[in-house]
Amino acid sequence: MTKQLLCTLAGLWLTLAPVAGQTAPALPITTKSTATSPVATLQQHQAKEAENPTSALDAQLFYQLLIGELSAIAGEPAPAVSLILDAAEKTNDPQLYQRATELALQSRSGEAALQAARAWKKAHPTSIEASRYMLQILLALNRVTETAEPLKALVELTPTMERPQTFAAVPRLYARAGDKKLAATLVEQALAPYFTQPGTAAPAWAMAGRLRLAAGDATGAMEAARRGHAADAQAEGPIIVALDMMDPKRPQAESLIRQYFAGSTAGSPELRMAYVRNLLSAERYTNALSQIEVLLKEKPDFAQGWLVLGSLQLQENQPTKAETSLKRYVDLAEQQTPNDESARGLAQAFFALAQIAEKRKDLVGAEAWLKQIERPDMLMQAQIRRASLLGQQGRLQDGLKLIRELPELKEGDERSKLMAEVTLLKEFKQYLPAYELIGQAIIQSPADIDLVYEQAMNAEKLDRLDEMEQLLRRVINLKPDYHAAYNALGYSLADRNVRLPEAKVLIQKALTFAPTDPFIKDSLGWVEFRLGNQPEALRILEAAFKARPDPEIAAHLGEVLWSMGQRERAHAIWKEGKTLNPENETLLETLKRLRVKI
Repeated sequence: MTKQLLCTLAGLWLTLAPVAGQTAPALPITTKSTATSPVATLQQHQAKEAENPTSALDAQLFYQLLIGELSAIAGEPAPAVSLILDAAEKTNDPQLYQRATELALQSRSGEAALQAARAWKKAHPTSIEASRYMLQILLALNRVTETAEPLKALVELTPTMERPQTFAAVPRLYARAGDKKLAATLVEQALAPYFTQPGTAAPAWAMAGRLRLAAGDATGAMEAARRGHAADAQAEGPIIVALDMMDPKRPQAESLIRQYFAGSTAGSPELRMAYVRNLLSAERYTNALSQIEVLLKEKPDFAQGWLVLGSLQLQENQPTKAETSLKRYVDLAEQQTPNDESARGLAQAFFALAQIAEKRKDLVGAEAWLKQIERPDMLMQAQIRRASLLGQQGRLQDGLKLIRELPELKEGDERSKLMAEVTLLKEFKQYLPAYELIGQAIIQSPADIDLVYEQAMNAEKLDRLDEMEQLLRRVINLKPDYHAAYNALGYSLADRNVRLPEAKVLIQKALTFAPTDPFIKDSLGWVEFRLGNQPEALRILEAAFKARPDPEIAAHLGEVLWSMGQRERAHAIWKEGKTLNPENETLLETLKRLRVKI
């Protein structure tokens, strides 16, 4: 034995050793169900001993437990499990069965743990914990076919009101099963009666839906969600399954979701927010906006909804409405108990409100919003925006200093500061200092593709077009799927009206990597226009502008319309583009070249 173990044993002996013929003295009872020290298991039994003189814990059994726990400390799990399991069988004590099972699990002895759990279940057939342990151990051993009985027992022993939570946990338990189809089938067969009982049918079908989805059976999962909703139109479980399946290829999933929310009392705010997130992921902003408005009409104090609404309104170029929504969010969030989520949400709101103020040329107001951001992980972003505001006030050097003095709290912060400084220089058309700064960084990190790409964009601004092309081709060679490089080179050629067939090939290559990117589609529409394919250019640019209203896309779309004689529409598009950003260089250059006043 080690010296530490001898000391532990001596201490236990002096503390716990009973006088011959007497029972062990009682110790304070631990409140935990699992022992974490050699005395933990003994404490509860000694307390019982004090309360019940006829307890089975005599001196011999007491020392058996002591030796078992000491064996566990000494790293000898097999005798520890054997001794404690034997004590459990002698005393019929469920805590000792659990301790033996846990010791076996801690030693990664699955078979021994299963043996202990089975003994526990046999001795205490109505024990929920014994059934739960058996189920989890069998699943850990990937013996799925043996889990039916403990699963049935677990659900049967669970109080009726708690069964929906148990059903919700089943898919997580079976997530480790190797054969997902077998798991789904077995669970449904084992729990078949619950699929037709009032009160359990909806959560049971939701459980089945998640298991079927994990098994790759989307059709079956959709059917399960439908049947769960039919069983209880107010149940959330089946709708959560449908939300996980929402896809343009499965319109029936969203149909079920809409049917659910059509109910007058249906839908927690969190569930509708999950639907909104799906809509946002699909870039269906108008639909998302509609759902948020419905949610806030029903739950006007749901803070998160106001944040999303304000962000969407800002994106849809509705700054006045966005400001009202965001301020409403700030008021509600500041009334709540502070937590990480609310702190992050407030920072996002402050950023958006600063953006709105900046668009109104209220630079002081914008800075005031940014100063309220205190989260360390968002401080850099806030300071970078403050630096831009300083630049707009003619204090560019102060802005650069603000960036350079930012603390570097984590790996990558040094590079982030570099890129922020470059971005600030470019924003104020200081292209040569930006070019030189990036050049120094590339010397230190020649394989940094993003730096090389950034240098190419700076070279273009300095009219070093040959160098720009060399750098972009270097990026493509280093990373053949870097779609921005293909698009940048193709667009540059198209904009200069040179090597147009090559430009089109490059842009089409970019689209293979990012087929939904509206800016790459804008490039393709522009090269089609340069090639003389006006109707095709119009079709592509209209789709791009619809997907992403942007002043540069507006400039190109307006010029195509102008060239086709649709001057009223061209004026309307340019006007919209100017509303989005009255200082966009491409739009201003287009209007100047065509001698158009908006």
